[in-house]
Amino acid sequence: MIKTNNADNKYAPIVLIAYNRAEHINKTLEALSSNIDAENTRLYCYIDGPKNVNDTKSQIKIKKIVNLFNANFKSLKIIHRKKNYGLAINISQAVTETISKYGKVIVVEDDIITSKSFIKYMNDALKFYENEKKVWHISAHSEINFKERANEIYLWRLMNCWGWATWKDRWDYYEKNPKNLINEFNSEMVKKFDLNESGIFWRQVIANATQEIDTWAIFWYATIFKHQGLCVSPFYSYSANIGFDGSGVHCGSDEVKQERQILNHHGNFIGKVELIEDNKALQLNEIAYSPKKKRLRYKIKV
Repeated sequence: MIKTNNADNKYAPIVLIAYNRAEHINKTLEALSSNIDAENTRLYCYIDGPKNVNDTKSQIKIKKIVNLFNANFKSLKIIHRKKNYGLAINISQAVTETISKYGKVIVVEDDIITSKSFIKYMNDALKFYENEKKVWHISAHSEINFKERANEIYLWRLMNCWGWATWKDRWDYYEKNPKNLINEFNSEMVKKFDLNESGIFWRQVIANATQEIDTWAIFWYATIFKHQGLCVSPFYSYSANIGFDGSGVHCGSDEVKQERQILNHHGNFIGKVELIEDNKALQLNEIAYSPKKKRLRYKIKV
């Protein structure tokens, strides 16, 4: 890892992942540039290579948009891939390249909008848990939202990639090998990994194995899961996904999710010292991720 001075290392760099959605990335950058500490943050925008002429035209627009925000950050660099890597490789390599230099990284894709306290929350959490090796991942979004617990977090098994952060010594273990996972995981592990048979997560491993999809996030979750790591999630989200409008490769269309964009601007981080999974938060998330169980959601008190 390249050594950085203390001032540089106080703020994790942001990796911004882009491809062909100019309108989305403009909204993402408008939100990021309004963040507390944006002016202290280095921004690296990784644009995957084009597949066709339309992608090329979109990426010309994207680079112009990104450069408009140059003055809002400590530094801004665009890395434009010469060929199309695909989402999974573009993200994993972008994270590896940046985290190898700085030791930690914040990652945002081009369909994520963030609250004004997002960068502060991420850096506070990275600092708080830096030496706690059981904690592997910081999420900015949660499927359960409680305004009354706006500054609090919970620890549990699942990572969320709608704005996230980690450290190099954890990311070094990242591995994408669906066939190995299928051979390694027994039925109990699969059930636990799938949040008590939600039907959402293990099927992504299978779909990658059969080459139906080519994704990365499920394998970062699997890496954390295999090492019995914990992930930090806020009780009130600092980010939202605006990609459920049919424009994304893997998101599809979901009007309910598209409209749910209430964000946490409080930003007074309260970490948890006891490094155990929050069972009540786990129960609520199991319900949130399982359509069959959602009617039970408000019977559990946090």
